[in-house]
Amino acid sequence: MHRGAFTPGRAFVYAVVCLIAAAYLLPFAVVALNSLRTAEEIAQTSMIGWPQSWAFGNYAIAWDKFCVAQTCSGIQPYMANSALVTIPATIISTLLGAVAGYAVSLWRFPGDRWIYGIITIGIFLPQQMRLLPWTIVLRETALTNTLTGLVLIHTIQGLSFTTLFCRNYYVAIPQELMRAARIDGAGFFRIFWRIVLPLSPPILIVTVIWQFTHIWNEFLYGVTFTTGQQQPVTAALISLTAAVADVPQHGVQSAAVMIAALPTLLVYLFGGRYFVRGLTAGAVK
Repeated sequence: MHRGAFTPGRAFVYAVVCLIAAAYLLPFAVVALNSLRTAEEIAQTSMIGWPQSWAFGNYAIAWDKFCVAQTCSGIQPYMANSALVTIPATIISTLLGAVAGYAVSLWRFPGDRWIYGIITIGIFLPQQMRLLPWTIVLRETALTNTLTGLVLIHTIQGLSFTTLFCRNYYVAIPQELMRAARIDGAGFFRIFWRIVLPLSPPILIVTVIWQFTHIWNEFLYGVTFTTGQQQPVTAALISLTAAVADVPQHGVQSAAVMIAALPTLLVYLFGGRYFVRGLTAGAVK
């Protein structure tokens, strides 16, 4: 049978995939369409519908005029907060995870497996279990309600994932390279910078995409440890309120949600294929 032939089994697989895709895309489609509808149109019809007139002005209002927690400056400052948290936390956790993954995969030492297990156990701990310890840490370091505190949280929390990804990638590096470098007198960091890091772009892309997406979309820590003007955009969205309360501003609110989701959507569109390639790069070595 021709490999591209249509069969009932293949038709069933396609149907299931299409249903799953539709289930995931339907909420996004509803929000995207509502972001282009006026509040009056939504009130007169329903929350689900095609725009009768395209209200592109919703995006301008959501960006710098809409009221969030009684401050009518739109979501622009909260987008900046998210960027100030996400970018440094992503970079720092990726670099530290690369060094940690390199240490536990290519430099054998007593207790290395225990250290690796302790680091990666953080993946399996519920976030709610970490709220009280982080509350104490932020209080003792005077970082409560600060963006720096969120950077610290996401950097430490991300080490479990970045160490796991990098370690699983680095174990495929031939030990002969390591032994040759040691014979030539190279030490821990010199081997890392000269040999390991140049081989790391595929997995570093994976960790950067993973961390950026996870940190930008994170809600629990942002809403728990920050308030007011210090909140990231995901926490601020819950406080969206209209300046005039007689008509719910669903169109502008939907536009604000779309703007908040734009960075991670762009990362997915432009970096999704590199994410898959990076995850599978070490599988065939």
